[in-house]
Amino acid sequence: MNRLVPKSIIPGLLMFGRALSVAGCCALPAIAAAQAANPFQTGAESLVTNFTAIATPFAVLAIMVLAVVAMTGRISWAWPVGALVGIGVIFGAPTIVTWVRGLFGV
Repeated sequence: MNRLVPKSIIPGLLMFGRALSVAGCCALPAIAAAQAANPFQTGAESLVTNFTAIATPFAVLAIMVLAVVAMTGRISWAWPVGALVGIGVIFGAPTIVTWVRGLFGV
């Protein structure tokens, strides 16, 4: 009976191995959460980013045109102001959604 490890140390090593495996299993969800989000969330974020990048020049041009037309007296100033508020809401939608979700604790 020639053993490399004394018999009294084996239960301690088994307990250490069990504790290590439990800690590893508990850490797996944290590792999985640290990885990339699901495909729907990634696609939605990409869509919002691309829409914002494409729509920004059009929004600037629309406000400029509406302001010039309002300055010449062809339309009331309510149109450029309304367009400005609408553009602010559209481009601020992700921030507004985050604020409302935080407000309700979701």
